[in-house]
Amino acid sequence: MYRTLFCLLLLCCTSSVWGQTQSLYVGVLSNWGNQQAIERWQPMMEYLNEQVPGTDFHVYPGNFEALNLAMELGQIQFIITNPGQYLYLSNQYPLSWLATMRSARHNGATSAIGSAIIVKAESDYRTLYDLKGKVIAASDPHALGGYQATVGLMHKLGMESEDYFKEVKFLGFPLDPLLYQVRDGNVDAAITPLCTFEDMIARGLINAADYRILNPSRPDGFDCQCSTSLYPNWSFAASESVDIGLSKQITQALMELPTEHPAAIKAQLMGWTSPISQLAVIQLFGELHVHASDGSRWESVENWLKDNRHWGIFAIFVFLVATVYHLWIEYRFHQKSESLIATERQLKQQAIALERLQSASIIGEIGAGLAHEINQPIAAITSYSEGGIMRLEGGQAGDSASMIELLQKIHSQSTRAGEVVHRIRSLLKRRESVMSDVNILSLVDECISLLKLESQRREIQITKRIKGEPFFISADRVGLLQVLINLTKNSIDAIAEAQTEVEGKIVIELVFKEFQVDVLVIDNGSGLEQSSDSVMATFFTTKEDGLGLGLAICNEVVNEHDGAFSLHDRIDGQVGCVAKISLKKRGSERSVEV
Repeated sequence: MYRTLFCLLLLCCTSSVWGQTQSLYVGVLSNWGNQQAIERWQPMMEYLNEQVPGTDFHVYPGNFEALNLAMELGQIQFIITNPGQYLYLSNQYPLSWLATMRSARHNGATSAIGSAIIVKAESDYRTLYDLKGKVIAASDPHALGGYQATVGLMHKLGMESEDYFKEVKFLGFPLDPLLYQVRDGNVDAAITPLCTFEDMIARGLINAADYRILNPSRPDGFDCQCSTSLYPNWSFAASESVDIGLSKQITQALMELPTEHPAAIKAQLMGWTSPISQLAVIQLFGELHVHASDGSRWESVENWLKDNRHWGIFAIFVFLVATVYHLWIEYRFHQKSESLIATERQLKQQAIALERLQSASIIGEIGAGLAHEINQPIAAITSYSEGGIMRLEGGQAGDSASMIELLQKIHSQSTRAGEVVHRIRSLLKRRESVMSDVNILSLVDECISLLKLESQRREIQITKRIKGEPFFISADRVGLLQVLINLTKNSIDAIAEAQTEVEGKIVIELVFKEFQVDVLVIDNGSGLEQSSDSVMATFFTTKEDGLGLGLAICNEVVNEHDGAFSLHDRIDGQVGCVAKISLKKRGSERSVEV
């Protein structure tokens, strides 16, 4: 049973692999333009799709440079072109010659590439010698059935092709403009591939009586006149990336293509045959001194720049402008950076001054309570000292124990007054944060003590609630105390502004967790009138005489402790606000959870 299931699974996987269609691209030299090349060769691609299962062939038309680049980039796996380009490419990339085309219009000839040199019928040019120092038009310097075949003929006749003509204009593809240049008198002669002249006549583009072919010949069985020797026809080649088995299937399909098949008729051929010898082309290239180095990338770039010099100038101009702009941006960025640094330094100094002002504002608001707290120990000291003086003056010295007790009470009250003064100075004095082990419970008690008189005056009850096992935290004692006082004072003001008949209550709840403590200041005031982000923004205030710094400073101090600060309305169904501070446990490296 397991063996059967394994076989079925293997069969499914194999079917899936075989079911995938392989996209293959065939580069085709487009003498008459890309659209004409697609129309001519697309039926051949469809024929190969039928004959070779699992393939999807596409036509990739282009001129010599485009096909060379496509082969270099691996965009095409096959190429249909003349032997000249094949030899050029084979010097750089391994290619396999699969089949040679048999021309339909030349009774199936396999050597059907040559050149026709065409002049005006009324011109005085009779031979190639008459074109010395004249202006010539050709399609491409690498065109075998064109310029190269003509240069080969010139070498046979003992002519130096390099400086023989005054100028050779390479017009590229399609081929129609070559004869139009002769017609319009822009050039003296045109070098065209074999049958270009006859094809344009058949299409009604030119009049045969207006032109004449130099050094004409018509080989047996050919429909077109030629000025040069004939070279092997176009062939079908494959790159090294193609699997050998696939190459065999394609070669077999090409060889079996019937002459009357629509693909053969559309491609203007009488089928394909085995690759024929390229000796004639190799000898021609030897005479022309064509080597792989001639087609160097630098030379291709140089030729492109010659043909597109206006784009080259534009590119250089854009590069220069971009360079100048980049330098200007860097200069401005450097200026702005220095300005921003100076501004940041000033803002920090102003922030320190504003924070001190905020602290002074808080102390001013709770001044009455502070005065009351200081007055109590001073009054006690005065009373104890007066009692001691009266005893001494009345001769009632008493025992030393009672005097020591009296002095201890005076010392205790003076210490209490000193602590109150110290707390005030600590709140007013701005200094760098000093982290130490802090008992958060004592800070809460101190906060409640400082605000006791204020809360009693407004009939607001402040209570403390503890959950979990208390522990120490690492904090700046003065800064954290300032935060607690600020938040509690805000709750007192919010309850007073609400003006409700409900008794004002503030609960400072401490929730000790495994790695952090959450301090929640919960009131039953009017709640938030704006979003929490707006309320905590610097210089935002809802008080007529407020500075808008309290919550912003609280947020900054909490961030210095790597903690979290949030503000939101109560979610227990009651009206009010909750200010929450989350702080790390002493020694903890974990981030606080909000």
